[in-house]
Amino acid sequence: MRRDTPNWRPSASIEALQARAELYGCVRAFFSARGVLEVDTPILSRHATVDRHIDSIATTDGRWLQTSPEFAMKRLLAAGSGPIWQIAKVFRAGEQGRYHNPEFSMLEWYRPGFDHHALMDELADLLAHCGIADTCERCSYREAFERHAGFDPLRADAAMLRARLRERGVDEPSGLSDAEIADEDFWLDLWMSCVVGPALGADRPLFIYEFPASQAALARVRAGEPPVAERFELFWRGVELANGFHELTDADEQRRRFIGDQAWRAARGRVVPPFDAHLIDALRAGLPACSGVALGLDRLLMLKLGASRLDQVLTFPVDRA
Repeated sequence: MRRDTPNWRPSASIEALQARAELYGCVRAFFSARGVLEVDTPILSRHATVDRHIDSIATTDGRWLQTSPEFAMKRLLAAGSGPIWQIAKVFRAGEQGRYHNPEFSMLEWYRPGFDHHALMDELADLLAHCGIADTCERCSYREAFERHAGFDPLRADAAMLRARLRERGVDEPSGLSDAEIADEDFWLDLWMSCVVGPALGADRPLFIYEFPASQAALARVRAGEPPVAERFELFWRGVELANGFHELTDADEQRRRFIGDQAWRAARGRVVPPFDAHLIDALRAGLPACSGVALGLDRLLMLKLGASRLDQVLTFPVDRA
């Protein structure tokens, strides 16, 4: 549908709506056949993510709209649910554009007993089942950078990353703070978004795994030289679709990471939400060894249909909602 249609009309075509329904049906059949329990968790919470790169939306009564159902689903896992999945509406502040909408649909699932490699296998099976791709490729984070950026990202410092980005002709953001300039992960993220990511998965979906330990978020870190985070991302046609983890189960380490992220946000004048104390309690009670992944269904559908913008597969994006 053309974008100049009246705002009361949906931005997605009827064909796109039908394709979404078919995709959801394929997902439901896939997990039903594998005995994975469909669950439903709250959209509103007294807690929020303190992730350095995700901003939550607060409500007027001091609650927060979920950016992911992850924390509530892990509480279910700790309570003995076994393998679980859901399609959830999630919300993130400041995300609007070709591939973004503040409200979007996320498929998330968790598999006790799986590591991140086994979960990549299952995600590939899901894509095949839903007619997305018969096979997926894989390479490590290090290999992706060596191939598309020309250097080893696990051995690079902030000064080198910045200098090489300038050599590539990539404009850096204006008004950078001293902390951002000295932050290796800031520059690695810029490399990923501007250079490496757009080159990934051109022919078929591609898994990137073994991220820098500093980007572990909620993943385990595997010892080594250098250590790496046991997490993965899925790219297709240069677009990030999924983020998965071999989940951290250590309550004390997770609490330290949350506090560190809060301090990082506070030092940069960012909003500092309360982290989820219920999750820490659940981890302390005993989260089973597991892996989990979040898959953006709107982006997946957009690419499946060959659409050029996310709003072509959304009924009412933010400017029509």
